[in-house]
Amino acid sequence: MQKFNQLTGVAAPLPMINIDTDKIIPKQFLKTIERKGLGKGLFDELRRRPDGTEIPEFVLNQPQYRNAEILIAGDNFGCGSSREHAPWALLDFGIRCIIAPSFADIFYNNSFKNGILPIALPQQVVDQLMEDARKGANAKIAVDLEAQTITRPDGEVIHFDLDPFRKHCLLNGLDDIGLTMEKGKRIDSYEGQQQASQPWLYSAAR
Repeated sequence: MQKFNQLTGVAAPLPMINIDTDKIIPKQFLKTIERKGLGKGLFDELRRRPDGTEIPEFVLNQPQYRNAEILIAGDNFGCGSSREHAPWALLDFGIRCIIAPSFADIFYNNSFKNGILPIALPQQVVDQLMEDARKGANAKIAVDLEAQTITRPDGEVIHFDLDPFRKHCLLNGLDDIGLTMEKGKRIDSYEGQQQASQPWLYSAAR
């Protein structure tokens, strides 16, 4: 998993509440277990008409936001089903950080496991960042995970809270497999002792 430390980028404003995982990545794109390539289906029903042509008014179709790395969204982002394809699609598109007043629990947890930083802030602060994002590519927002700060284009610094364990995982690029592999030597030691004391378990496996 890619590490997250500091990010300075264009923020796209998406002032919609209750954006569910069906909106983030519609069902027709769930036929794969690959994490790559899903960005093309991100917000498909909002980005495209039924004939496949783009809707120019949708924020991520606008030239100044096509390379956005930060999303400023409305309340209860990521509600709906528990599909992990939702953070996969966001990350594949290039979104590394989402700022909203609140997130659905499962989506929130899945984001950390896939290298996306979700930041929950009071509605008033999100509204201010939304206005910053509406200024386009010239108004970049800086996110510093180590310091737990967001710096607005005018220089104002906003602090955010984050669980220390989740912060550690993102800073070090550790998903569930990475966390397990950190204990690789202890696992090898345990298996060596078990193989010596209970060899029949290993001979049966062969």
